Amino acid sequence: MSENSYESGRLNLPFVGISTFAKKPYVGDWDAIDADVAVLGAPFDFGTQWRPGARFGPRAVREASTLFSFGHAGAYDHEDDATYLGGDVRIVDIGDADIIHTKTTESHANIEYGVRKILDAGALPVTIGGDHSINIPCINAFSDVCDRDGPVHVVQIDAHLDFVDVRHGVSEGHGNPMRRAIEKPYVSGMTQLGIRNVSSTAREGYADARARGSDILSVRQVRKLGTKAVLDRIPKGARIYVTIDIDAFCPSIAAGTGTPSHGGFLYYDVLEILQGLAERNSVVGIDLVEVAPAYDPTESTQVLAAQILLNFLGFIFHAKSKAP
Repeated sequence: MSENSYESGRLNLPFVGISTFAKKPYVGDWDAIDADVAVLGAPFDFGTQWRPGARFGPRAVREASTLFSFGHAGAYDHEDDATYLGGDVRIVDIGDADIIHTKTTESHANIEYGVRKILDAGALPVTIGGDHSINIPCINAFSDVCDRDGPVHVVQIDAHLDFVDVRHGVSEGHGNPMRRAIEKPYVSGMTQLGIRNVSSTAREGYADARARGSDILSVRQVRKLGTKAVLDRIPKGARIYVTIDIDAFCPSIAAGTGTPSHGGFLYYDVLEILQGLAERNSVVGIDLVEVAPAYDPTESTQVLAAQILLNFLGFIFHAKSKAP
């Protein structure tokens, strides 16, 4: 079938068929991943401190992503005069990590196993949560690859710092992932964007994060600095892991989350940062978390999540295609 043909083959409208991510092929055998990108669901939300429901995030984001599956020749953006995610970018959906109810350690281990399988296959892991605790096994999975390829710098886009060490014995809930990440010898630093209002982390946690090499900016600070100045604060050329909590966005466009926080980012605030990251750095891993679809009957939240992920992937592989 010709890539430029609009008449040959199936029309394959978004509401037809199985809802894999962007209607890409499903690969159930994790020893047979052969792709540039592999999408893993991590439907775990036992780490939440208030409203649950992010366990349904992967299904919702996958279904929303079918909206962007029109056509056979990639996605043309007239502003950039570029075609993103053409047929040369191979994306697969490998399904979900197995979640064992009430068992955080075992469930996290299953998520880590899935991410390791993606990395072993040489693909870019994209993990859809689930609450933000799923970032812990995602970062754990990079231990071997970082020993070989070097450390990663974590860019977090979030309303909350998530830098709690231990609270009432909890060390792997959704308030802990950035603290667990910075403890890793292969995490060289952090940039934490969008942090605002009442946070999950006490004052001493902020001091601790900064002492360990974290750069923390609120939404207002990001806007005052501008995209270029924010990007200039991130080590150019570093290997980047990006973790996106959907509550980084304003609840007016992303109400479907467990811990909404007003004053958040709008779409282009984040998209332009992600586009800049893709052009200046090597993005080695992505997770997007805390989509809880039951709280947004408009389904806008999951559409936003899918749109952000697909655009970010488009930027990453377009930048790679232009690299010398």
